Amino acid sequence: MNLLEVNATRTTKDIFQGLDEWISAHLHLSDAAVPYVRLPFLLACLIIVCGLVWWIARKICLSVVHRLVKKTKATWDDLLIERKVFLKISALLPVFIIKAAAPVIFANYPRTIHFILELTDILIIGVFVVVIVAVLNTIATALSKMPSLKEKPIFSYIQVINIFVYLVGGILILSVILGKSPLYFLGAMGAMTAVLMLIFKDTILGFVASIQISAYDMIRVGDWIEMPDYNTDGDVISINLNTVKVKNWDKTVSSVPTAGFLTSSFKNWRGMTDTGGRRIKRPIYLKMSSFKFCDEAMIEKFKGYHLLHDYITGKEKEIKDYNTALGDQARVDANTRRLTNVGLYRIYAKNYLDANPRLNHSLTTIVRQLDPTPQGLPLQLWCFTADVRWGPYEQTMSDIFDHLLTIAPEFGLEVFESPTGNDLMKAMTKINMTDVAAN
Repeated sequence: MNLLEVNATRTTKDIFQGLDEWISAHLHLSDAAVPYVRLPFLLACLIIVCGLVWWIARKICLSVVHRLVKKTKATWDDLLIERKVFLKISALLPVFIIKAAAPVIFANYPRTIHFILELTDILIIGVFVVVIVAVLNTIATALSKMPSLKEKPIFSYIQVINIFVYLVGGILILSVILGKSPLYFLGAMGAMTAVLMLIFKDTILGFVASIQISAYDMIRVGDWIEMPDYNTDGDVISINLNTVKVKNWDKTVSSVPTAGFLTSSFKNWRGMTDTGGRRIKRPIYLKMSSFKFCDEAMIEKFKGYHLLHDYITGKEKEIKDYNTALGDQARVDANTRRLTNVGLYRIYAKNYLDANPRLNHSLTTIVRQLDPTPQGLPLQLWCFTADVRWGPYEQTMSDIFDHLLTIAPEFGLEVFESPTGNDLMKAMTKINMTDVAAN
């Protein structure tokens, strides 16, 4: 026993002797009963002192520290307040007091001292783990608010570090309880690697997937994605270590495994938002029986349409020069070139799209014919709206097709529509009336 321990033992004995004399004098107890009163008295004093110290520490955190934090221009210290980091640190003070006072209070109970010291060591390790995790989460929140890192899965990486912190904390606690060196447990964990890999399989896969997602910039928070394998269609609201949360358009929330983005196909609509155009790709089915060549009256009528005037004027000269060059062959209509109602309607639709201010004209705008079908000739419109939001997009598309479907009869064209029961009844009535008139 060194000199310091000898002095500490003498001090403890002097304290106990003085306290025993005070208890015996004021409570009028025998010397044999004094030790049974001394221990509860010291415990009560210890509880009061710890509670008072913890209360004062909380007050300092809530008043002094909070005032200092609010005066600073930095935002990261505000996050420390939100995570209650300082309050968690203040919980260490009562633990340190118990650790220092236990050898004095329980001087006559060596086993109790050993138990309390182990318990305080475990509490200290636990508080440090909680504080470190809170600080790491604060760092993650601060980094996620930076413009350059806002769309990166920062929380996924911090979660991996948190798992490592919890693992180290668990090893230290076990070493305190079992009285073994932490290196002993690290060596034992080597034999448990396969078991740990099985237990943390999803975590390992999620971590690897989150790194690849970040490296290849596959998804970001705020992206609109479609993932048919998981029945997911909506905006990404968070990217975590194991799951990616997606808020669907029906306001439900889907949790998709992070590793699923490497094994399943999905569509990311971010390119549409970045480009500034949302595609319209829809056909109008025209009855081919309504196609015909334009006569002079129809051409004069269509010249009055400002979207066709310049086109028809230029085309008339081109056609006239071509037909004149044919000579006598121009007397056969099949040899000549003529304007058609479906051709003029196609040009009208293209010019109508070009004149629409709600379309993005820096992107592709075409009106094209597709292969004929049993429903007629598909005249497909391919263009992009300038506003990518769902509501304005639908409004613009509806306005375009409202106009083009309604004006088709002006060109002598019919839009295909499957016959209904009412159409069949009208046809039958017309046939019956024809038969009656014939008879």
